[in-house]
Amino acid sequence: MRTRVFVVLATLVLLPAVARATGLEGWHLAGCDASSYAMDRDSIETYTGKPSGRLMSVSERQGLGATEPCKGYGTMCQCIDPASYAGKRIRFSGYVKAREVNDWAGLWMRVDGPDSSCPTLAFDNMYARPIKGSKDWARYDVVLDVAPQAKGICFGILLHGQGTIWLSGVSFEAVSAAVPTTGARGREELKPTNLDFER
Repeated sequence: MRTRVFVVLATLVLLPAVARATGLEGWHLAGCDASSYAMDRDSIETYTGKPSGRLMSVSERQGLGATEPCKGYGTMCQCIDPASYAGKRIRFSGYVKAREVNDWAGLWMRVDGPDSSCPTLAFDNMYARPIKGSKDWARYDVVLDVAPQAKGICFGILLHGQGTIWLSGVSFEAVSAAVPTTGARGREELKPTNLDFER
């Protein structure tokens, strides 16, 4: 089976190349513990009158509370061809609402490299600025550079642990260099540092 590399919490996690189908066109359910999560279209919990995508722990869907602890994360995601964005700075934005997120959640985006020697060129999953607890609709952004040699772009929203999150008002667009990036670059940015152990 082919595998796709996902980076979460600065670790590599192998996922099936074809994520579980959900019936929500364009979006796929994946993650290191995808069976503990579910996603659907929500026409009741809306943002500015438009439907949202909902990602939840399965126990929340079944009304079981936190009696079935999740062992990892689930994500509602898409992977696209980078050709139209090569050499550009891209912003993935969305409005998110959270209910009883007991660990953390966040938007994420990853720019895949040309081969296994450099699998990730840029990545951000909002781990350093997580969404926690219960929050009303708020906008969040992830901004990354897409290198000319990129072979794929994946993006979505992830939920680690129990809870429910909604995503709406999504945009995916090229922005100017004046907009700062939010994530870390991959191996291209690794260089010798603190060789004197002073820091």
